[in-house]
Amino acid sequence: MDTAPERQPVELVPHRPEWAEMARAEAERLRKTIGESIVVEIHHIGSTAIPGIHAKPTIDLMPLVTSLSELDTRESAVCALGYEWRGEFGIPGRRFFTRMSADRRKRLFNVHCFEASMPDVDRHMAFRDYMRAHPERAKAYEAEKFRARDAQPGDTLAYSQEKGPWIAAAEREALAWYRAR
Repeated sequence: MDTAPERQPVELVPHRPEWAEMARAEAERLRKTIGESIVVEIHHIGSTAIPGIHAKPTIDLMPLVTSLSELDTRESAVCALGYEWRGEFGIPGRRFFTRMSADRRKRLFNVHCFEASMPDVDRHMAFRDYMRAHPERAKAYEAEKFRARDAQPGDTLAYSQEKGPWIAAAEREALAWYRAR
């Protein structure tokens, strides 16, 4: 397939219970490869971590590490697992890498690495936990995902940008809830 993964049609599927186990297994592969001395913990984030809503069938993981510079020394080992290392990829203080299916037609995993102290960590955790704790907001998120898919059906990057303002507002709401707990 000649189309870059970012420019593929948006596929939303019903929640699959096996995503949690797939995330756990992949997190363990990454932990072993990156190293116990660097990995603090690895979280399953994104829509596949929110039960009951449709999602793109791509699992998002967020490893928290002690040092990005130490993580950078593991780039070739991570790539040997089948990942494409993309560096910061638009977010300072992050390391992003992706893994495609064997036929290169589907993105299986997005991995967003941050140092454990970075503010982006709370943003991701708050959004996931808020959606899990508030099923009505999760359903509103699902509706936004369908709206964005219908507006940008052939381009996953444009789809993400389309739903960006909704997510930014929901993240502010989620962060206030998360910090008040």
